[in-house]
Amino acid sequence: MRKPHRWDIGFIRRFMTVIGPVSSLFDALTFFLLYAVLHASEGLFQTGWFVESLSTQVLVIFVIRTRGNPLDSRPSRELALTSVLVVAAGILLPFTPLGRALGFVSPPAIFFAILVATIATYLSTVELVKRWFYRRVAPI
Repeated sequence: MRKPHRWDIGFIRRFMTVIGPVSSLFDALTFFLLYAVLHASEGLFQTGWFVESLSTQVLVIFVIRTRGNPLDSRPSRELALTSVLVVAAGILLPFTPLGRALGFVSPPAIFFAILVATIATYLSTVELVKRWFYRRVAPI
């Protein structure tokens, strides 16, 4: 922590190879939920995937930024604030003229319940896979 370290590209590659497919799995789950549960139109499908993707990929930073439990490692105020603002902007965008110009639609209320459940499940899954990774693939 006192001096810069060279990035270990091999470690990053292994981490991406293990964690990356979790994101793809949740993309597929989101597609399924939008199609089969919400019977989403094209606009709702694009809106739902945008909001879910943006939210999960911003919030996963808090899980992967530390080797330990993310609840025990406080992020900087700046990281926390900008992350919350980006997720809030993404959630609110479909309700704005800019969102409509981009083809987004206002999601139904049930979408937000599904979104919260999906985000919680995704972050928990990434945390479990991360713990497995550090125990089995990249032990200390």
